[in-house]
Amino acid sequence: MDEEPISIFPERIVTDDLDLLLAALPLRLREQLEGEEARKGLLEVVLDLGRLPEARYPSREVVLSHEEVTEEDLQFVTDHIGDFGADNRAGIERTLHRISCMRNRQGKIVGLTCRVGRAVYGTIRVIEDLVLAGNSILFLGRPGVGKTTMLREVARVLADDANKRVVIVDTSNEIGGDGDIPHPAIGGARRMQVGRPDLQHAVMIEAVENHMPEVIVIDEIGTELEASAARTIAERGVQLVGTAHGNELENLMQNPTLSDLVGGIQSVTLGDDEARRRGTQKSILERKAPPTFEVIVEIQDWHRVAIHKDVASTVDARLRGWAAPPEVRELKAGGDIQVMAEEPVYDEPVWHQPAVPVQGQRSPAEKVLRLYPFGVSRQRLDQAIRATGAAVEMVDDVGNADAVITMRTYYRRKPQALRDAEERNLPIYVIKSNTLFQMEQVVLQFRNGRTDVREDEMVEVYREAETAVARVLDEGRPVELRPQNSYIRKVQHEIAGRYNLDSRSAGKEPNRRVRILPVTSAARR
Repeated sequence: MDEEPISIFPERIVTDDLDLLLAALPLRLREQLEGEEARKGLLEVVLDLGRLPEARYPSREVVLSHEEVTEEDLQFVTDHIGDFGADNRAGIERTLHRISCMRNRQGKIVGLTCRVGRAVYGTIRVIEDLVLAGNSILFLGRPGVGKTTMLREVARVLADDANKRVVIVDTSNEIGGDGDIPHPAIGGARRMQVGRPDLQHAVMIEAVENHMPEVIVIDEIGTELEASAARTIAERGVQLVGTAHGNELENLMQNPTLSDLVGGIQSVTLGDDEARRRGTQKSILERKAPPTFEVIVEIQDWHRVAIHKDVASTVDARLRGWAAPPEVRELKAGGDIQVMAEEPVYDEPVWHQPAVPVQGQRSPAEKVLRLYPFGVSRQRLDQAIRATGAAVEMVDDVGNADAVITMRTYYRRKPQALRDAEERNLPIYVIKSNTLFQMEQVVLQFRNGRTDVREDEMVEVYREAETAVARVLDEGRPVELRPQNSYIRKVQHEIAGRYNLDSRSAGKEPNRRVRILPVTSAARR
């Protein structure tokens, strides 16, 4: 007989078919679990040959009998459940209970773990907007936290509420339950059973090729072949919802087998100039491909999750040593969803910067800095602003700007817009090339609405040289510049040459410097 639904929170209903599991246990153990208190919160019953039987709950374990488990006890249970598969798992038809066995070296069953399976309706309310938006979502979390339960509810909501064609690849019948007829908890979703665990990746591809799904649901992606199959599915435009081993995104990044799910990690060797500019070693780690899953949900509890809405940006930020806190959502007792951002943790000596803030969570007092782009890619600059989460907006008129960003080639020519910016004493940041990384380095200076940003050192180099040129032309006397490295001295010589002035380098390293000389009378003639 089916259990009565248990209402825990508004719109959260739990059914567990617990009577059917208890009926498969020896009588002396079943009697100990008949009471309401004994049934409440029951996770699993453990039967090991020659040991005392135990019932396990979230925070305690209870001995069910002072008589040791016998071979007859184990045989009684196996006679009342389904057949064990290659993964040593069995079930009870039309329920979500899972019975796993331990065998000795001869293959004889010497232990059983009878886990209670519960259908929980309403568990995805905290992330329902992401699910219905069509995002490919990967669930992470510690064992027993509810990954499979949430996955089952996602399949039902997408099939029944969103009217999508959903196919579940059910390796151990854990999502849809034991038997050929799936449990009602998956709604109208279809279920493909997997004969052997090592064939899961093949069934994933078969599901896409043969049954034209809009959504594929898969539990426990754990091998390189399964990760590759998941990427193939995502590349075909099918929404993919799955779970993987690991508690946090960082676990996947460090797992060579599963890192492909978040884009994969590769080692890249930078040139000397780029390494100095970044302030890093020459060998760094970078993401090598788009992530298979667009969103990762770390399940902290059934009512609390941490969400990485843009996995690509998060992985890039983590690889650069920046903190990228997820969006944290919590379902309150009244049914309201509270959204918050985790505080980044700073571990010296790594330099961290906050990235990807929660949308809509910007402090009302935070000032938005107006940035005027001149000669740079507006599309990449917009991407840099979104990736870093800085309070910056682009403006089309230098007269409305708080700061300017331009390229070195334009700054050298000094078009009117940049001259106007200098007359208004606006900070000007000069980048060498139109790359996303260099734009991010600029935008990060404007976090928290700062306007006292650090300008590129080359801006001061140009200003010093041009001021010296003006003095030489006006006064007719040589002007000596500050000591600089060889590259900057080369730039200073070029500036002097543009005004038809001669220049010389004098002194020894590290005090070698440029002297700009006036035009000689012979040169004038």
